[in-house]
Amino acid sequence: MADKKTLTVDIGGSGIKAMLLDMEGNPIGGRVRVRTPRPAKPEAVLKGITKLTKKHPDFDRVSVGFPGVIRKGVTETAVNLHRDWVGFDLEGTLSERLGKPVRVLNDADIQGFGAISGNGVELVVTLGTGFGSALFLDGQLVPNLEIAHHRFRNSRTYEEHLGSAALKKTGKKKWQQRVAEAIASLEHLFNYDTLYIGGGNARRLTLDLPSNVKIIPNIAGLLGGIALWRE
Repeated sequence: MADKKTLTVDIGGSGIKAMLLDMEGNPIGGRVRVRTPRPAKPEAVLKGITKLTKKHPDFDRVSVGFPGVIRKGVTETAVNLHRDWVGFDLEGTLSERLGKPVRVLNDADIQGFGAISGNGVELVVTLGTGFGSALFLDGQLVPNLEIAHHRFRNSRTYEEHLGSAALKKTGKKKWQQRVAEAIASLEHLFNYDTLYIGGGNARRLTLDLPSNVKIIPNIAGLLGGIALWRE
């Protein structure tokens, strides 16, 4: 197989990031970013991705991480973007526009691929605009896991308690207490070997974490894109 370069894209609630990877998944050049448009409708986001491709034009295929449930390249949910994404064929539309093969997966799933060891039960959660989650068993992804909108405490969901809006409203101290409660709750639920915490707000955590809980850098959400092309 000839060397192929993968453009990996991470669509977030506040920013759209992209990076070029070689066949082994190593970065070629740096990360580029544009702000997520408001409203974040499909056409506006696609224009943002197209803008990023001009900064990394030498690519053969594309991996996209999207903040919602993905089924066969179609976005089924997009709570933190816009309702127009529901039922949108992101994979097909972007492939046609760029003239390159495209594969799309949930953004937390891709971040997980960029972080996991491949041993045992590994859970990934992302603390950003919303709350993302991914579950792996011996390196194999359990598809379409969506913890964000499940009840966490006081009849409210994980996302309502731990997303960016909650952090801004309650302050860092109380938010961190909630994160600690969530870690304990998720450990009882999944009995994971390792929990990885990523997303833009993970860097705000200063609490003492259990030995099987690790903070992962945001770049994992781009590096994991190479996994979409591994057979």
